[in-house]
Amino acid sequence: MIKDMTQDEISLYIIKTLKENKPEEFQTILEELQPYDIAKIYEGLPEKHKGRFLLFLHTDALADLMEELDKEEQLDLLNILGIEKSSEVLDLMDNDDLALLLNELSPEKKDSLLSGMKKEESSAVQGIMNYQPETAGRIMTNRFVWIRDYFTVREAVDKFKIFAEFAESINYLYVIDEARKLVGVVSYRDLLLAEPEEKIHEIMYERVISVSVDTDQEVVARTAERYDFLAIPVVDENNILVGIVTVDDIIDVVIQEANEDIEKLSASGKAIDFETKTFVAAARRLPWLILLLFIGVISGRIISSFEETLERVVALAFFMPMIAGMTGNTGTQSLAVVVRGLITQDIDKKVVTRLIARELGVGITIGITCAIIIAIIAYIWQGNLILGAVVGSSLFFTLIIGTLAGTIIPLILYRLKIDPAVASGPLITTLNDIFSLLTYFGIATMFLRHLM
Repeated sequence: MIKDMTQDEISLYIIKTLKENKPEEFQTILEELQPYDIAKIYEGLPEKHKGRFLLFLHTDALADLMEELDKEEQLDLLNILGIEKSSEVLDLMDNDDLALLLNELSPEKKDSLLSGMKKEESSAVQGIMNYQPETAGRIMTNRFVWIRDYFTVREAVDKFKIFAEFAESINYLYVIDEARKLVGVVSYRDLLLAEPEEKIHEIMYERVISVSVDTDQEVVARTAERYDFLAIPVVDENNILVGIVTVDDIIDVVIQEANEDIEKLSASGKAIDFETKTFVAAARRLPWLILLLFIGVISGRIISSFEETLERVVALAFFMPMIAGMTGNTGTQSLAVVVRGLITQDIDKKVVTRLIARELGVGITIGITCAIIIAIIAYIWQGNLILGAVVGSSLFFTLIIGTLAGTIIPLILYRLKIDPAVASGPLITTLNDIFSLLTYFGIATMFLRHLM
């Protein structure tokens, strides 16, 4: 019916069914849409149509809609639905998503919603909320299918079918013993290829890759990436299976961690997006920038201390921004490489040594190339071979310094258990300005007699 329609056309069609009070036709349209598309259509509806839109939605569709909305829209939707209807919807939501939502509510509102939910769902959500933020326990769900190792393949498939609607992921069956300890895993593919009367213990993998409830969410995402898993089991300190982290939550973690690193690398500190108010965005950027402003004063002090050198050889001022800029640029490039590597690789002394040696080689190669180019430009412009040599050698050394600073500073922070992303681009750039100016004017002063 709607396969050839654009989203705007679908929205208009839905508005038409709402105006004409045709819930059956409305449901037919929704059956062909994904939850994300339904959420986007709902967000774009005029306020006067949103009430009837929600009235026409079944409870399970309301739960899907809730999971796709942003936090503000979720809170608005809870207020519209009321406590009783909201509790029914929350019962159907994924527990990890629900835990995040409830954290945004006042204690009174949270308690009233939890008390209206089914007891087992309420207990599961409260259990998740007891774990530390950004850990496996906080992003896991308890909606998974488990079996015992003495099941036959046929019995496992039958249980799979019964709980398929309940489970958040049906890619794996987890095998537990009588104490609920995780002892094996079977994929859906394994079940399809096995004979119906085979026992699960004959086809299961006994070496199960799992994470503990207090494992950092970034480590969970890295584990999934390494092993190409669609879900990862989560166990407690006794190896008891308590939940799983599914691929959709892993993708959310990857995006969240990437955004956090971008915020730190840009020295903005907290999230700033297209919707952030002007004064809020300014307030979030100012602390770092004020700090860098005071550090930058040191650069001005360096220039003033070499005032005599500049007065005697005015041409040096022309190359000063280029020297500082190039040093900051190469430092920022190295910083990005190191931060990305720290996220995706295991770091030991051998890896660090190889990385520093590699970046030193990169700095030397870049330095030689750029130094030759700028030396030729300086010589042609001023007809002074010594000036070309001073500018070229200064750029050579500052590019090496900038590359090593961008490499070593985040490694030191990592060693000190500080997030290396705080070695932000602006910080590296400001420090490299100081290094580059000291090097440039130091070399120029040494050859001042020849430059005149």
